[in-house]
Amino acid sequence: MTAPAGPLLRTLVPALRGLERGVGEWIASPTRRPLAPLVRANLEGLRDDLRRRAEDLDGDQPLLVVVFMGGTGVGKSTLLNALAGSAIAQASFTRPTTRDPVVYHHNSIKPERLDPALRRCRLVAHDREELREKVLVDTPDLDSNEEENRERLLAVLPTADVVLYVGSQEKYHDRLGWDLFKAQRQRRAFAFVLNKWDRCSRPVDGGLRPDEDLRRDLIDEGFAEPLIFRTAAQYWVDKSGPPPEGEQFPELVRWLEEGLTRLEIEALKARGVEQLMEQVIAGLEQAKPPDLAEPARATRPVWEKLLDTESEDLAESLVNTLDPQQREIEHHFRVTGQQRFQRLMAAYLGLITWLQFAGSRLRNPAGAITGSTGEPAEREWDVTGLTRGILADAGRRGLQSRLQTMTDRMLVSADGVGFPPDLLKPRLDDLAALDWPGQLRSAVGAALSSVESDWTNPKGGRKLMQSGLVFIANIVPEVVFVGAVLSLLWYWFMKEGYALTLGSALMPFVLTLAVLMVFHILIVLLLPLRWPAIRGQFLRRLTAEGRERIGAAYLPAPEAVAGELAAERKKVEGLIGQVSELMELLNARRQAARIDALYGR
Repeated sequence: MTAPAGPLLRTLVPALRGLERGVGEWIASPTRRPLAPLVRANLEGLRDDLRRRAEDLDGDQPLLVVVFMGGTGVGKSTLLNALAGSAIAQASFTRPTTRDPVVYHHNSIKPERLDPALRRCRLVAHDREELREKVLVDTPDLDSNEEENRERLLAVLPTADVVLYVGSQEKYHDRLGWDLFKAQRQRRAFAFVLNKWDRCSRPVDGGLRPDEDLRRDLIDEGFAEPLIFRTAAQYWVDKSGPPPEGEQFPELVRWLEEGLTRLEIEALKARGVEQLMEQVIAGLEQAKPPDLAEPARATRPVWEKLLDTESEDLAESLVNTLDPQQREIEHHFRVTGQQRFQRLMAAYLGLITWLQFAGSRLRNPAGAITGSTGEPAEREWDVTGLTRGILADAGRRGLQSRLQTMTDRMLVSADGVGFPPDLLKPRLDDLAALDWPGQLRSAVGAALSSVESDWTNPKGGRKLMQSGLVFIANIVPEVVFVGAVLSLLWYWFMKEGYALTLGSALMPFVLTLAVLMVFHILIVLLLPLRWPAIRGQFLRRLTAEGRERIGAAYLPAPEAVAGELAAERKKVEGLIGQVSELMELLNARRQAARIDALYGR
């Protein structure tokens, strides 16, 4: 890819601000996978860096910030004074004197164009055209005993496009400075100054001169061709006598004034943005939700087996709470079944039921005998009250504990197929907070109604048998009664001397009662309405009802969470894609300028 023509940095500003908004919105938006505190803090810092970069590039004249960094007594301030040609920074041979960073900038640069961190420093303006686009910053000593001085350095360091690492024979490889350099070497451009060259031209351990030793160490740190200047800054401040042999202060000046041209400045800016983009990609990759589509699919069959077992156990526990209510349930089914019988058969069965349940707590046990119009009255059965009592009893037996145990088992099983339980737990907690007593009441009522419908309105051969029995039972007792009465009347009128006795007068009633009793026996044998028979069918129906309700709520949860994460992942990948496109442009511009020597690998 060739380097783009035109003011690349200006074109980056809208892109950087768009990325800043995108990252900020991502941080602020509620997500299924909460950001870890360190990840959030990193993204917030990157968002601020994007804003800072956009503000820095928003201008026709890009500024190059060169920050002087080094330990105590290496001569940073003296070096800046030599470059400025006047004592703009305090310098001392004996102790650190730089407390506030000094910003040396062209007088055409308004303070508001500087980064906020630089505006708080001591500003010194100049009129040197060769340094119009450069801002030189002298910082406190990085190994200062005063914590405040180190904090000032760390506050200014993020503004640097180039770090001029200043050392001396004693302090070009001290631990504090070297650790800070290694932490920044891939994020900032680095050039190196070995100051006080008049004192350190002698070889060190191993027979190498200090500059040679430093070069070797820098190559080890990934600098293929490190840029090192040997200077004696104090000589250029005093300007007395010839400069030390091998001294390169003029080369440093030429590099600052002429070597860092508009092309190099843009390339350095682009490289700085490129490095920021790499950090943004790394931060977004760290925050990107995982792809859980496959684990979500694998979770469903595992949960289905688990819910089959849990539904059976839950239904069994609920049916056990119905056992004390079996008398009322039998009564309800019996009364409901008797509504298919009419006249004599209905009256007989209603009387038997009333006698059987007389004295019980059942409400209006005779309510199904007849209504005020002579038609069978519908019995009002309080299913809601019954199921409420069932679940109240079930609650005492640990219904909520059972549901919580089920949720825990689901999380463990999901973890076993690769679905992180911490991502599922909030959704399952939301589901556990639903009105499950109400759901189970509905399931119990639906199961009871289904069983009642099967018993009172059967299908197939059972329906034919029951329909035939009901039809005959509704006709035969009345036919027997009418026939017995007619027979009695025939004897009374047709046979002379026939004497009507009490026994003969009661005979129609006795025969009818006998027939009713026979049909009663047949009803008991062919239409058993005992609790053990009802219980098994009710258990199966309740298991199916509970499984359907629990499954409808819980089974979609993994795929729903995976879908939410996929949507969040897509947003992050979109941001990463934008960053990658920018990096391609920036890489092309960087390759057009020779600045790679300023960066480590």
